[in-house]
Amino acid sequence: MAITVKPADPLSTEARELIAALDAGLSGHYDAENNFPLLPEELLSDDIDFFMAETGSGKKVGTIALRRYPDYAEIKRMFVTPSARGQGIARQLLETAHECARAKGYDRVRLETGSLQHAAIALYESAGYVRRPAFGDYPPESDQNIYFELAIPVKEAVGS
Repeated sequence: MAITVKPADPLSTEARELIAALDAGLSGHYDAENNFPLLPEELLSDDIDFFMAETGSGKKVGTIALRRYPDYAEIKRMFVTPSARGQGIARQLLETAHECARAKGYDRVRLETGSLQHAAIALYESAGYVRRPAFGDYPPESDQNIYFELAIPVKEAVGS
């Protein structure tokens, strides 16, 4: 399946549907104090880049956001519809976020995921992420949250 990942409006109907599906899939698995969703309206922030994956026919099948902080970027709202999983879409979304971070001068990307998200954990580890302590405002002691970081080389300017 040919997939394109491109910047998108988090307030679009398709984005809202995908974000709602992500939230529904996570609800009931994690305590409220260990769950850190961003609403579509929050994804409009100037420090966030939001992307959607779509098929050649235009069907939206995944989302990812990159939130930028002064010294790192963070992956948020990563989701692929169940019917589209296992086709490399999550990796393509992740690579898009990495390229966005790199293009904006970041040399590391962090993320938090739930301890029951086994496929996501396997994806992050296979992409080179390593476990790290909590960061930002995340709880430092939790058996429901896992924190990761990936060092990404910043590309040198052409002619350097």
